Amino acid sequence: MSSHKIAIIGGGNLGSSIAEGLIASGFVQANQITITKRNISTLQHLADKGATVTSENQAAVKDAHYVILAVKPFQIKDIVADIKPFLKQDQHTIISVATGVWLKDMEEMLDANFALVRAMPNTAIAIQQSMTCICTNAKAKAQEGYVSDLFNQLGKSIVIDEKLMDAATVLGACGTAYALRYIRANIQGGIEIGFSAAQASLIAAQTVKGAADLLLTKNTHPEQEIDKVTTPMGCTIAGLNEMEHQGFSSSLIRGLTASYKKIKNDM
Repeated sequence: MSSHKIAIIGGGNLGSSIAEGLIASGFVQANQITITKRNISTLQHLADKGATVTSENQAAVKDAHYVILAVKPFQIKDIVADIKPFLKQDQHTIISVATGVWLKDMEEMLDANFALVRAMPNTAIAIQQSMTCICTNAKAKAQEGYVSDLFNQLGKSIVIDEKLMDAATVLGACGTAYALRYIRANIQGGIEIGFSAAQASLIAAQTVKGAADLLLTKNTHPEQEIDKVTTPMGCTIAGLNEMEHQGFSSSLIRGLTASYKKIKNDM
C-alpha cells in the first residue's frame, strides 16, 4: 500500500472514478485521498468511504504528493494558476488527464523543473478496466513506476513517447466507441438470426470480452486464436471471408486513420 497522499482536482465522472478505483483496489487508504468539486454533495459517497472532499483546490494540494488534474482542458490554465503558489518542485508530481494538454503546455504554466505527467485513460476507468497511456517530462522519470502502478489499479497502463499520444487517443479512447459499434452490429445480426435483443447483447458482449481476455492472458496474436475456430470449409471462415470482401478490416483501419487525421488537422 502506498503512503503517498493524492489530491484529485475535479470530482466529476473521471475524477470520481479514479478515487473509487484507488480506494477499492487498496492501493491507498481512503484518508490519503482528497478530491475537490464545487458541489461537494455529489461526492458524499467518497466521504462516506473516508476520503476528504472539499471545494478548496489550494487546501487539497498543500499536503499532497501527487496532484491529478481531472478537469476539462479549457479549465486547466485557471486551475493551475490557482494552485501554483501552493506547489513545490521537491514535493509535488502533477498528473494531467485532460485531453490535448501537452507536457510543454504544463511546463509553460508551471516550470520545467516540476515532475509532470500526462495520462490518457478511457471511459472504462469507471469499472477499473481502462487502458491508460502515460508519458512524462524529464523530471518525472523517477515517478514513472509509481504512476504506472497507480493507473494499473484502474485497468492497464503503458508508458509511451508523447509524440504517440494523439495515436493513443484514437486507439485507446476512440477505440472504445469502435469496439462498441462492432458489438452493436453483432447484436443486430444476432437478432436477425433469432435471438432476443437481451440474449444477443449478452452473447455478443461476453464473446468480445472473452476474445480480448484470451489475448491479454495468453499474450498471443489474434490470428493464432482465429485459427483455432476456423476449420476448413466451416462457417467461421465463410463469415470472415464475407466480412473481408465487404471491407471489414480496411474500413476499420480507414476509420482509425480518419480519426487521427482529424486530431492532427484540428491542432
